[in-house]
Amino acid sequence: MAIPDIFKQRAQSENWAITDAGKLEQNQTIEADVIIIGTGAGGGVSAEVLSQAGLNVVMIEEGGLFTSDNFNMDELQAYGDLYQEGAGRATKDGAISIFQGRAVGGTTVVNWTSSFRTPNPTLEHWQTEHGVKGFEPNVMQTYFEQMEKRLNVEKWAMPPNANNDALKVGCEANQWSWAVIPRNVAGCWNLGYCGTGCPTNAKQSMLVTTVPEALKNGARLFYRCSADRIVFSEHKAESVECLAIGADGDTPTGVRLTFKAPHIVLAGGAINNPGLLLRSNAPDPHERIGKRTMIHPVNASLAKMDKEVNPFYGAPQSIYSDHFQWNTQGGIGFKLEVPPMQPAMGAQIVGFHGMRLTNTMEHLPNLQGTIALLRDGFDEGSQGGTVELDQGGKPILDYPITDYVWQGLRKAHHVMAEVQFAAGAKSVMPLHHDAKFYSSLKECKAAIDALPQELHRQRIMTAHLMGGCAMGEDERQSVVNSQGRFHHADNLYIIDGSVFPTSIGANPQLSIYGLALKQASQLAANIKSA
Repeated sequence: MAIPDIFKQRAQSENWAITDAGKLEQNQTIEADVIIIGTGAGGGVSAEVLSQAGLNVVMIEEGGLFTSDNFNMDELQAYGDLYQEGAGRATKDGAISIFQGRAVGGTTVVNWTSSFRTPNPTLEHWQTEHGVKGFEPNVMQTYFEQMEKRLNVEKWAMPPNANNDALKVGCEANQWSWAVIPRNVAGCWNLGYCGTGCPTNAKQSMLVTTVPEALKNGARLFYRCSADRIVFSEHKAESVECLAIGADGDTPTGVRLTFKAPHIVLAGGAINNPGLLLRSNAPDPHERIGKRTMIHPVNASLAKMDKEVNPFYGAPQSIYSDHFQWNTQGGIGFKLEVPPMQPAMGAQIVGFHGMRLTNTMEHLPNLQGTIALLRDGFDEGSQGGTVELDQGGKPILDYPITDYVWQGLRKAHHVMAEVQFAAGAKSVMPLHHDAKFYSSLKECKAAIDALPQELHRQRIMTAHLMGGCAMGEDERQSVVNSQGRFHHADNLYIIDGSVFPTSIGANPQLSIYGLALKQASQLAANIKSA
């Protein structure tokens, strides 16, 4: 049964203004009311809100335009097309893998659809510890409700697949709390390949929701268009200079585009936003750009089960546990979830090489994976990382693992082993270069305590990038104010997860949607009243 490509159909029938910058042959200057750099969760919502207000909006996207006709559940093609650095992005030392989208729609095109509101303790912490105003839980509730309705966010009504069910069973056996994950899907086919782009248009990503709405409202989209630098004058961002990118998605063609507008919104994410500002020599008297970049450091545990799990089928994430999120007894909190394990993604998560990888992956149908997302940024022992520029001017994240974080990773391994054995695992392996499958909880815990806590030996990854342009009213400690306005340029706004002062303790897309709706609505009102 052929699935219609609704983006292409509407683009043709409604004559949307879409430009592949890689095909342009001459330099151009484009003017608008608002320039938005990035089309992910922050940029997509901002484009919809601002275009609905009648403003002339231009969206700039570094990645390519891929739609449902391109999404064929081929992992290797998808990772090359849809992810930063072909899904090979990593921290400066190469020790932490970073999965981040790079396409029209941003990471919302490839995420696993988990949609959580920002936890109340996080919002309260921002207010009391970081001087953020206007993000009280009762204030944000309205914005979350609006975005949940807009993107059909509801708790997953289908039974969990076996991979997720093991987390539920293990939590129940240990009398730990668990719950069903809300997902932003409509008519989901339960395929499980969300990370390669949704071939049925069920995932309510920015690609099929806010970006089309903005285009319908007259916005223009330039893709394969990489923001190189923002030109600043005193207290103002004058323009954005961009490089056209060729069909390979990486090589500049030599064509340059200059975008000018009285209002500029930066929504390129927690690594790219600081990188662009640093390349632009943006005013930064207190050296806050790129600081406190948070990632929810993730470690993982693998279990061999008696029955088939087939972790590559079904809704990727439908069960979670926050049992260890806030009751931490002084340690770092963490969220328990499950990763989908398609063959290539599974091999990446496992992280071994050669015959050891082959021997592990031959058990894939019976493997169950559990992950822990550590809540960084709430303690002096987890201040996050720093975005800097490499020799070629590209952004790179330096993220040190402190003793406090190491202790959290070890505790998380203990907890994940307890969950998996309680769920019926025959053996469990904490993902560590020196680990193996252990046939009892006692043996596994002893091994976890003995394994060296070293970079490149412990398997660490992330798909959640936050901070680097923190919001707050004190410009000595932040980059933008609570409305997202850059402290040192009156017409530059940053509207996405890079403004979070800490991580949030949950998958961040709905947090970004709510923030973007709030801040873009205020920006639209300010522009219209000026």
